[in-house]
Amino acid sequence: MKKNLIFLIALFFAQTLSQAQTGKIKHVVLVGFDGLGAYAIPKAEMPTLKQMMEDGSYSLHVRTVLPSSSAVNWASMLMGAGPTMHGFTEWGSKTPEIPAIKTTKNGLFPSIFNAVASKNPKATFAVIHSWPGIGYLIDKNVVQQVYNMEDNEDKTLEKVIDVIKRDKPTLTFVHFDQPDGVGHNIGHNTPEYYAELKNVDRRIAQLQQAVKDAGMEKETIFVISADHGGIDKGHGGKSLAEVEIPFVMTGPGVPKGKQVNQPMLIYDIAPTLTWLLGAEQDEAWRGKPIKAFQK
Repeated sequence: MKKNLIFLIALFFAQTLSQAQTGKIKHVVLVGFDGLGAYAIPKAEMPTLKQMMEDGSYSLHVRTVLPSSSAVNWASMLMGAGPTMHGFTEWGSKTPEIPAIKTTKNGLFPSIFNAVASKNPKATFAVIHSWPGIGYLIDKNVVQQVYNMEDNEDKTLEKVIDVIKRDKPTLTFVHFDQPDGVGHNIGHNTPEYYAELKNVDRRIAQLQQAVKDAGMEKETIFVISADHGGIDKGHGGKSLAEVEIPFVMTGPGVPKGKQVNQPMLIYDIAPTLTWLLGAEQDEAWRGKPIKAFQK
């Protein structure tokens, strides 16, 4: 009896601590860089991203789903499940090739936006994307602001900075098409690819500054990730260079300098961020919250 009582007291305090930490989180900024292979980060000149790794927690061994291509993986990231469940199966899927195993009233598999909105009907969302293909994955009846910047990285950056400062959304997702463009045109893991990663790092720094300027920094989870890596001038295959992506997180309650060794898949991202925002996981999701990213 005494042991059971001690266990229940310990469990209560653990839950209370977790709730107190996640209760500080009012905003999430999820930044996705197309084609940012995890293999490149140790070799890259990316001081901002590497400072994030010191200030927060990270994994350089997150696995994509197959194929290691764009739409199928961005969908998996945002929808907490794999392609046979949400139905987007290809690089450029515009509609599900397989009927989704579950749909919302708007016809798409439930995403992180649906989950957070179910918990908080007043939640605000913004999606700003460089690659037009992202737009087909977004439920525009739930996400109030969706901006297609038509492959223009500078305009994408300008727009997301403006939205963060002006509106302070609950959840912001921004997609940049680089370094994948350089990977396709010149090659992944080339000098030109690493040169582009310097631009990627500068964009991260500018987004961090926007969060600070908006007065959101102490209430914001800030995440860097990707859809796939690459090899030669392509991706879609099964090599580790293609299927391992980074996940780097900073913000309230995130342990500093922690390399998370727990196995993680791209579809664990939506459940993890949903949990941090205090919302429930959708019953159809197959991903799970990676709680090692909180103290």
